[in-house]
Amino acid sequence: MENFRKVRTSEEESPLPFPDLPPDVVEMKVKEGSKIRNLMNFAMAQMELKGSRQIVFSGCGRAVTKTITCVEIMKRKLGDLHQVTKVHYRTLLEVWENQDPLPGGPAQNLTVHKNVPSICILLSRDPLDPNQTGYQPPEPPHGLRLQLGSAGEDTSSSSTKGLKRPLPPPGEELLTKKLQVQVSDSPRGSGTTDCQPDGHH
Repeated sequence: MENFRKVRTSEEESPLPFPDLPPDVVEMKVKEGSKIRNLMNFAMAQMELKGSRQIVFSGCGRAVTKTITCVEIMKRKLGDLHQVTKVHYRTLLEVWENQDPLPGGPAQNLTVHKNVPSICILLSRDPLDPNQTGYQPPEPPHGLRLQLGSAGEDTSSSSTKGLKRPLPPPGEELLTKKLQVQVSDSPRGSGTTDCQPDGHH
């Protein structure tokens, strides 16, 4: 393959893996080189200005991560969106051209079929069937506000990275630390030594 150069890549057309979609549903085809800002500006305009009820994001290969990022941004901005995620394989057709053909012979092209992982994510303002595979209900809108209100500067950086783990309740953590400090500072015979974490009396 050292004398060959890739000249074209195309995807085999395949229907969206969601039943009962309206014919005019917007499909955002995310490519590896797509700019997230451009994708989101168009998608938000469809959902907010044109009043679309559903939108599909799809991407394959190296664009899968960018596809998921776009979906998470849209869920944060709009809120109250039902989601169904489908993962499958899609066939890419790569055409390679021979850079060093035989003298007087025809130029030789190779067509390579590659199966790459692909993701399709449907976001809907309307309820979807919760029993179908890949369904995720809308997230409660107040969760993010509470997080940002309690520790703004810490969660603002982590929320942009898509972390969704709930913060541990601060009361318990502080209580154990306080107990350890009190026990370690207290004299041996004060009666509080039975609270020591190592269990020695």
